[in-house]
Amino acid sequence: MPVCQVTIVPLGTETPSVSSYVADCLRVLATYEDLAYQLTPMATVIEGDLDRILEAVKEMHEVPFRMGAQRVSTTLVIDDRRDKPLTIEGKLTAVRDKLAADG
Repeated sequence: MPVCQVTIVPLGTETPSVSSYVADCLRVLATYEDLAYQLTPMATVIEGDLDRILEAVKEMHEVPFRMGAQRVSTTLVIDDRRDKPLTIEGKLTAVRDKLAADG
């Protein structure tokens, strides 16, 4: 199952703050009940079927335009591992386990 990271940035807005854009993008993402996601300070991580993720990201990309932005930059990173299951929590656990082993 793919784990993706998406960052959507409106450009040329009246304020440097993007939190309202992020909130509205997350409202869209929350309607995709079959996708798991985690907000981070710099991006949103999404887990699920790749076609559904791409559908959600496309819809999220449109949010800043609907809010008045004239330009939007969206970055999507896809981690699609096929040899074993991949999840957000699994990736975090793998790193935490290594840290604990070193500690």
